[in-house]
Amino acid sequence: MAVEIERRFLVDRDVSRLCRDGERIIQGYLPTTGQQTVRVRVAGAQGYLTIKGKRQGCCREEHEWEISPTLATEVIRHSCDGRVIEKIRYRVRHAGLIWEIDVFEGANAGLVIAEVELESPDQPVPLPDWVGLEVTSDHRFSNSTLSRTPCHPHHQPAAQAFCAA
Repeated sequence: MAVEIERRFLVDRDVSRLCRDGERIIQGYLPTTGQQTVRVRVAGAQGYLTIKGKRQGCCREEHEWEISPTLATEVIRHSCDGRVIEKIRYRVRHAGLIWEIDVFEGANAGLVIAEVELESPDQPVPLPDWVGLEVTSDHRFSNSTLSRTPCHPHHQPAAQAFCAA
């Protein structure tokens, strides 16, 4: 079983100086009836199908397969019922860890979230000065929720500075 261990934070400062050579990501979410999330992603010139289990703290089961970007695009277009997010992902090194800064576009334009993948749930994480509120366990800021309910500042005051009206 593959386990994803990550922490997610709202970005509360201008990080444009760090954002170089980003990768465009479009991902859609297939309807599910259980506690799993099924995601189809086009990242650059690659496609992926990912199944994620229920989050338990900063951990959750994750299985991912590479698929053709053409197939991924078709699945997003025809099977995700509009549950799609768009973002540019930038990778930034800080204190020996690789942070991924996601600058959202489309319905979530203005939202910026940084996440860091860890080797263990209790791994110490030196926080960069540009991260603010931790949203790891806040389902409102999961990508699957953002695909259904875009971020609006009047609904989520903690993200006011980052969400488009």
